[in-house]
Amino acid sequence: MEVSRVSGMFSLCSSIKNNYPSSSLPSLSSICPFSFFLGTKSRISVPSKGGFPSYSMCSRKRHLCIASSASKIDGFEGSNYQGAESFFRTALGSMEKVYLSRNPTASAILELVRSFDGDQIFYDHLAFRTFGADGYGIDSMARFFLDFGYTPQDELRFPAKKLKALWFAPPSSPSSENGSGVNGPLPRIFISELLVNEMSSEAQEIIRKYTKISGSGNKHAALASALGSLTWERPLYSEFQQLARESEYAAWTLVNGYAVNHVTISTHQLKSHLGNIKSFNQFIEENGYKLNSEGGTLKVSPDGLLLQSSTVADSMSFHFADGIIETVPCSYIEFAERLVLPQYKNLPEKELKEYHRRDGFEVGNADKIFESTSMDQLTRKAA
Repeated sequence: MEVSRVSGMFSLCSSIKNNYPSSSLPSLSSICPFSFFLGTKSRISVPSKGGFPSYSMCSRKRHLCIASSASKIDGFEGSNYQGAESFFRTALGSMEKVYLSRNPTASAILELVRSFDGDQIFYDHLAFRTFGADGYGIDSMARFFLDFGYTPQDELRFPAKKLKALWFAPPSSPSSENGSGVNGPLPRIFISELLVNEMSSEAQEIIRKYTKISGSGNKHAALASALGSLTWERPLYSEFQQLARESEYAAWTLVNGYAVNHVTISTHQLKSHLGNIKSFNQFIEENGYKLNSEGGTLKVSPDGLLLQSSTVADSMSFHFADGIIETVPCSYIEFAERLVLPQYKNLPEKELKEYHRRDGFEVGNADKIFESTSMDQLTRKAA
């Protein structure tokens, strides 16, 4: 790896301090380990004109796989499969560390569940938010997951919030059966984007100001998430406030960037009675945690097979470019129970696999889950 590339990576690590107070971050050595950047000699070939390279799409049953010759990661094929998986999970682990360091509620709930149910917790999905402008939308974050065998699935639309989302199915991984969290079965990925062109001219001007400042930062979305760093400069507080009045999603993304918006515990994979999400919600509330009450604490899909709930987002102090320090919403943790599809209801419980259960996402549920970072829910939490 060239000296300039190494220097650039260390510069990105250092830039974290410009965006967040040191008290809200883990040590740089824990989120920027040498193994993350230098643990492989491979390089990713990206077309010079940007956009997605051509992919050899992997089926959901296939192991972590690599793209076609137009976007090949040298040395990650065949017998080197485990190397590809190790690198990918290390990246996910760095994203998770940043997320947990900024969101004490999520960290505490994970520990609480482990102490009651056991060490093995599986993630249903990870979620990210993006700006749908200047190449900073869904595609910018999706590129990383597509490189490692994820496949795009259904698109969801949220007209009232001026959002759209796309979720991605993971490849299979034979080494994940006994793992937990990002080292367990690979999670689904849910990426949403703000439809910037539908915003007011004032909001568009603010958003495009920062995406322009970022330059080619959209090409490094996954790296930014793993580092916990914005790809643009710290915004002005007045601009954050202006965006928040029009779209709390936009304001959240301005100060959090590509950071993990939430992780989701797969409750039906738990061993105790907490596998039932109603019991799980009661357990969480009895331990003093507030759940997102928008549309009721339990969000249920029309078919009754996808049940979801979430906490209210944590908050953190943010140093704005004009010297103002204010509290802004950070992230939250979600819980999901996927029930068995009708055609498999007679299967013995020991034979049930994830593919026997309800897959995908539901607009109505997701619309309410988005509210976990809203001021209405944050104020309710503080009350």
